[in-house]
Amino acid sequence: MCRIAGAPPRSLLPPLLLLAALQQAPIKATCEGILCKTGFPEDVYNAVISRGLNEGQPLLNVGFRSCDEKRKVQFESSEPADFRVGEDGVVYAARSFQLSTDPTEFIIYAQDKETQQQWQVVVKLSIKPTFAEHSEKDQKKIEEIVFPRQQYKPSSHLQRQKRDWVIPPINLPENSRGPFPQELVRIRSDRDKSLSLRYSVTGPGADQPPTGIFIINPISGQLSVTKPLDREQIASFHLRAHAVDVNGNQVENPIDIVINVIDMNDNRPEFLHQVWNGTVPEGSKPGTYVMTVTAIDADDPNALNGMLRYRILSQAPSTPSPNMFTINNETGDIITVAAGLDREKVQQYTLIIQATDMEGNPTYGLSNTATAVITVTDVNDNPPEFTAMTFYGEVPENRVDVIVANLTVTDKDQPHTPAWNAMYRMTGGDPTGRFTILTDPNSNDGLVTVVKPIDFETNRMFVLTVAAENQVPLAKGIQHPPQSTATVSITVIDVNESPYFVPNPKLIRQEEGLLAGNMLTTFTAQDPDRYMQQTALRYSKLSDPANWLKIDPVSGQITTIAVLDRESQYVENNMYNATFLASDNGIPPMSGTGTLQIYLLDINDNAPQVHPQEATTCETLQPNATNITATDRDIDPNAGPFAFELPETPPSIKRNWTIIRISGDHAQLSLRIRFLEAGIYDVPIIITDSGNPPKSSTSILKVKVCQCDINGDCTDVDRIVGAGLGTGAIIAILLCIIILLILVLMFVVWMKRRDKERQAKQLLIDPEDDVRDNILKYDEEGGGEEDQDYDLSQLQQPDTIEPDAIKPVGIRRLDERPIHAEPQYPVRSAAPHPGDIGDFINEGLKAADNDPTAPPYDSLLVFDYEGSGSTAGSLSSLNSSSSGGEQDYDYLNDWGPRFKKLADMYGGGDD
Repeated sequence: MCRIAGAPPRSLLPPLLLLAALQQAPIKATCEGILCKTGFPEDVYNAVISRGLNEGQPLLNVGFRSCDEKRKVQFESSEPADFRVGEDGVVYAARSFQLSTDPTEFIIYAQDKETQQQWQVVVKLSIKPTFAEHSEKDQKKIEEIVFPRQQYKPSSHLQRQKRDWVIPPINLPENSRGPFPQELVRIRSDRDKSLSLRYSVTGPGADQPPTGIFIINPISGQLSVTKPLDREQIASFHLRAHAVDVNGNQVENPIDIVINVIDMNDNRPEFLHQVWNGTVPEGSKPGTYVMTVTAIDADDPNALNGMLRYRILSQAPSTPSPNMFTINNETGDIITVAAGLDREKVQQYTLIIQATDMEGNPTYGLSNTATAVITVTDVNDNPPEFTAMTFYGEVPENRVDVIVANLTVTDKDQPHTPAWNAMYRMTGGDPTGRFTILTDPNSNDGLVTVVKPIDFETNRMFVLTVAAENQVPLAKGIQHPPQSTATVSITVIDVNESPYFVPNPKLIRQEEGLLAGNMLTTFTAQDPDRYMQQTALRYSKLSDPANWLKIDPVSGQITTIAVLDRESQYVENNMYNATFLASDNGIPPMSGTGTLQIYLLDINDNAPQVHPQEATTCETLQPNATNITATDRDIDPNAGPFAFELPETPPSIKRNWTIIRISGDHAQLSLRIRFLEAGIYDVPIIITDSGNPPKSSTSILKVKVCQCDINGDCTDVDRIVGAGLGTGAIIAILLCIIILLILVLMFVVWMKRRDKERQAKQLLIDPEDDVRDNILKYDEEGGGEEDQDYDLSQLQQPDTIEPDAIKPVGIRRLDERPIHAEPQYPVRSAAPHPGDIGDFINEGLKAADNDPTAPPYDSLLVFDYEGSGSTAGSLSSLNSSSSGGEQDYDYLNDWGPRFKKLADMYGGGDD
């Protein structure tokens, strides 16, 4: 928390009294806490003044607070014509005028001249009552030691008589020990001889906060103080004394009483910071300013109690001198007094500073201490020095961007500063600029790097001269050379290099049509390694798109293996490119490539052709012209201009058509006769080029003749197109028809197969799903011709069997069901279709065993029939009685009720 030293708190004084107090003691900011906020301490200032203002009359002090003593603040008023503000924050009347009865309000602005930062506060002025105006006049009389007199009315024709107030000067020391209340002065009026008066005091300290500090005896007028005062809180009190009669009527004008609190040395100096940090460059001369330390004292700065003096108590370390610094005892400025500041020896000094009031009197003054830390900053007083006179390195030939040597230096200056950072440059030994030196930012080393390829066969060693210096020049007066020099010896290592073709690419000119087996040229390479023991180079073909060439692996002689054709797809702009490889036997083996470019000269080996090969014209003479173009794969002079003509045979060609050349490459075909029936006609055209010798060909032009309108456009295109379908269109149509027929055939086969599967399912599955009445046919071996007439559908549905009387004689089977009447049994319910065949059989067996109505015959339980002609005989139980009588059927009793009946039938003997 910051307060105004030398002045009482603003809340305890009226504005005018505050102004008087501020004029008695200068304002000094004291920060009792850690934070100090610059600006106006209050948002609104209220002042009570007289209505009539005179030019230059002080009104109040806005009390701007600045935490920076160097800050320059400029004040401005929002009503500059009526009010102005001084540099000390006191508001004055800018002219003489009368205030209105309503409160006057305006704004005071404070602006920093450097940063343009602005603050503002509102000032409200109100009019004093009438008696206050008189008190202001009385105050001036008190200052002039003029006692007030009673003013009588002019009608009395009497002169004013002097009324004495006995007011001795009041100076009260702070921190008084009493006893309290302590009498200060007696106030009386000379009219108390004739009247019974009552005395009272008003103002801050009496009836206003802080109340009760001053009291007055209402009868005797004795003014007393009730407790010790503190000047650092309130430096002066402004009271007003009143005298009234017993009825409360004022008998004297009120008078102001100022009580000054005399300062005592009861506050120690306080430094604004406990630790102060400053810097000074090394090598500074004596008298160099370093820093300023500041302490404040809450006591009166205009008295000895608030006058401070500074001194240095100690310095650490004490080298090279125990008194390297001194301090101005009044301002707190610290300066150097001795030479020899060297950062490389001492980087920091610590000073203990003492501030003492009473002008530094060690006996009576109060003191306090703070620490000043002075850092010695670096200057470039040490150049970089190489750690060796010669550095060595090596590099393989033809390598770039590789580091070949590290140059190390030492520098005593502060690392990673411009005074420490080294820069390297070459002063000799590299005239072609094959090397450069970079600086490692971390280690400060110089990195010698190859930037251009080096040929061992040309240079085997380099001796470089290098120099190192700092980024900034040395400080003045340093007795060291500004740079350090060294030499770098670099050895070049020989490596196996790739052979190279000369020239590359190699261009030859050759007429097309050259047959296979002809020698074109010799394409050889050279090996740059002159100091290595190597055999001759070997050649091979790397790229030959048309496979026209071959190369001798020893001599490099290139021979054709196919006919050279300029019109080949592998020839572009008459140029054919082939790539060959040359390899050595070094360690490791190296190889190089070369390109052979063959410029092919054109010969007249291609006959011209007509383009396009199809045209459309009208069936009438006018209009019927068709433009055609001749194309030739050869180039000039073996191409155009071309000659166009029609052949002599068949005669109908020249009878129906005529051709006229309209340019070197174009001709016009038209009808010769008045009318030609619509259709497609093949018109042969003979085209001859301009080569030497010329080459000609007969091209067939398909001309579609159609009916045309007046504009020459076909009107029966659909008919012509349908009649003149090409071979490709016909083939496509046939393929579509064949595919459709195949699809239809496949669909029919699929439908028949599906129908057979449906019929088979109907034979195997009864709609009622009766297991007993179904015939599960697994195999059919056949029983002769009679078996072929057996109707299995009747076995599937036995209820539909025709009566025996209906059947013709001679076709009754021996194993058929008896004809005689049978008892009617209830139909068993069909078992649910099982998901497993084993479950299916078990369920069927269980249903048959538990059925008491099952008949004792098995005529319908026939699984196969071999026929009457079979040597095995019938398997039916009706025919097995003769042959199975001797068998033992007792085991059938264990198979359930139905098989028990069978056992009774077949095992019961003659019964």
